[in-house]
Amino acid sequence: MDFQRRKIRVNGIDMSVVVAGEGQDVLLVHGFPDTHRVWRHVIPALVSAGYRVIAPDTRGCGDTEMPAAVSAYRIEALVADLAGLLDVLGIQKVRLVAHDWGAAQAWRLVLDHPQRVDRYVALSVGHPAAYSHGGLAQKLKGYYILLFQLRGVTEFLATRLDWLLFRMIARYPEEMPEWRAALSRPGRLTAGLNYYRANPGLAVPREYPAARVPVFGIWSTGDLFLTEAQMVGSQRYMNAPWRYERIEGANHWIPLSAPGKLNPLLLEFLGAPGVE
Repeated sequence: MDFQRRKIRVNGIDMSVVVAGEGQDVLLVHGFPDTHRVWRHVIPALVSAGYRVIAPDTRGCGDTEMPAAVSAYRIEALVADLAGLLDVLGIQKVRLVAHDWGAAQAWRLVLDHPQRVDRYVALSVGHPAAYSHGGLAQKLKGYYILLFQLRGVTEFLATRLDWLLFRMIARYPEEMPEWRAALSRPGRLTAGLNYYRANPGLAVPREYPAARVPVFGIWSTGDLFLTEAQMVGSQRYMNAPWRYERIEGANHWIPLSAPGKLNPLLLEFLGAPGVE
């Protein structure tokens, strides 16, 4: 399927967005170091099922405009982009699927703007309170966050020896050509790292509201960066139906490494298009 992209002006930046299919709207939000391309095995399944898919490159990523200031990547701005995109497209309420940093943004959209989300599938990342209270095991898995704070140093080290450090952290050589192509463009690696630099407090334990829309949490046994406990623990922060599923054998990038298992789960939870 050829994904047609268009530029949409949102919150003062030009966002590159895939809008594919016709029917009820599903918003897909990618993480780092990805672009909308992380959904390339998911979009066809949703479109074939009768959905209209909206898959943006979030700010600084892919072909979306890249603000220079680190502060431009604060979580509040990222969430405002998602809400603003829905506004521009005239979408009052959306079905939401998000992964990694996209899931962190989407959780906050759910908590701050519950009236905009019909239901939410969170891939890999749990409720922000469950994540921040994830304990020592989660802190150890998130070691790379400290490395990413070293401005300039991380960029230098990550790109040496054919991106050796990056390849050692991600451990997913099949996707490395996509990441190298995207992040080798001037400023793009720094923009992606700015997500971490602008939001160090997300890993600090604090309380957040409970979610008031149905959430389906999905975690994979090969995830090197997130513990199962921080996803399962999300149930404590729900004032709406919660469902959890573990995908065996998939790595962190569930939409790429296990689309055959993920897509049926998405279609089941999202429901038939046009049915509330």
